[in-house]
Amino acid sequence: MEKTIVVAISLALSSAANAVDFVDGNSPNPLKVELGKMLFHDKELSGNRNISCATCHHALTDTGDGLSLPVGEGGVGLGVTRDTGSGADEIHERVPRNAPPVFMIGSVELTKMFHDGRVQLNDSFPSGVESPAGGVLPDNLENIVAAQAMLPVTSGAEMAGQAGENRVANAAASGDVVKVWRLLAERLHKIPEYVDLFKAAFDDVNRKKDITYAHAANAIAAFEIDAWRANNSPYDAYRAADDGALNAHELAGMQLFFGDAGCSSCHNGDLLSDMQFHAIAMPQIGPGKGDGATGHEDFGREQVTGNPDDRFKFRTPPLRNVALTAPYGHAGAYDTLEEVVRHHLDPEAGLRDYDCISKTAELPLPSRPDLDAIDCVVMENDLAVDAIAYANQLAPIHLEDNQVADLIAFLHALTDKSNIDLRRDVPKYAPSEIPLAE
Repeated sequence: MEKTIVVAISLALSSAANAVDFVDGNSPNPLKVELGKMLFHDKELSGNRNISCATCHHALTDTGDGLSLPVGEGGVGLGVTRDTGSGADEIHERVPRNAPPVFMIGSVELTKMFHDGRVQLNDSFPSGVESPAGGVLPDNLENIVAAQAMLPVTSGAEMAGQAGENRVANAAASGDVVKVWRLLAERLHKIPEYVDLFKAAFDDVNRKKDITYAHAANAIAAFEIDAWRANNSPYDAYRAADDGALNAHELAGMQLFFGDAGCSSCHNGDLLSDMQFHAIAMPQIGPGKGDGATGHEDFGREQVTGNPDDRFKFRTPPLRNVALTAPYGHAGAYDTLEEVVRHHLDPEAGLRDYDCISKTAELPLPSRPDLDAIDCVVMENDLAVDAIAYANQLAPIHLEDNQVADLIAFLHALTDKSNIDLRRDVPKYAPSEIPLAE
């Protein structure tokens, strides 16, 4: 067993001499990054001009939103203070999956995005990326991150709004994503500062009509990739031969991670993710994705592949800065790192012991009676819980409490301390002149 652990750790450290490779070639274009920073925070890109990319992926909430499930278009506020809106503008449902943090999304190892991997590299598509947009995804997108940035604006719950509220929402509701992108690009054409920024950042933009939403997505991606690298943690220092970078507890946790705890069987590589899909009996809260007899289950990867063998499987999440990015799980069912670690040790027990009513009352999950009534529908249905448990792929592992503490100490050592204060990544204004904070 000790030889196996040594080999696993040696493999983890073998790339230490090489910097993590990013899809921008580790040479970001500063003009494109600055433009992307503006666009990422500008609510002009939403149908009702009331939400931005940053609302759910904000620097001040560690590139997530701090909530178990996002409060999308129609909500008010930021992070755990965000509410569900009011009157005609209130949200129609919770966004069904936890907003994933976007640290390190520019790594060349990141080949699949979203919890179900519905955006993934695939050379058989003209854009080089397979996505829900299919063949209409533009072929001038620079990377998979830009491809992902094309999609939230086409979702009614996330950014577009509901049919009848605005032209973007109408196009989104009809499934005409190309029209959504065109309408948003036309908005940018009308803002002189943006026109100047696009001209400066892109060689193929010489006049306002040259600006497409693909250009905006490329800029947004450039900002995300540059701003939120997270490859300078104590763990990285240890990989680079700084023997003092990890303390005794962190070293013991690393031994467990790559050894007896079995974490590295799925969490490996620079991102500490195999980019594959696994069923680990995560509790299902919230509206789900319309699956199962309850209509509130989430079949995960099966939604993409159509293969029942993929039911309840979700992408292995990268672990960079994991200590900063609670809540955890595809539905944000766990609010602390210890809770989610202990779930991994015995997933079926974690699922069956999950007291949904009391848990959701404690989770960062803005309350509204009609939404609350849906949150625990799956977990209160024995057949639905049995199905999730049956799909579980992780065998129980016993660790003593001190070993769990060491494992958590190692996970904290994956934090890049330069990412603890990200205030610099928030612009002072948006060119659209829409207030950032409202």
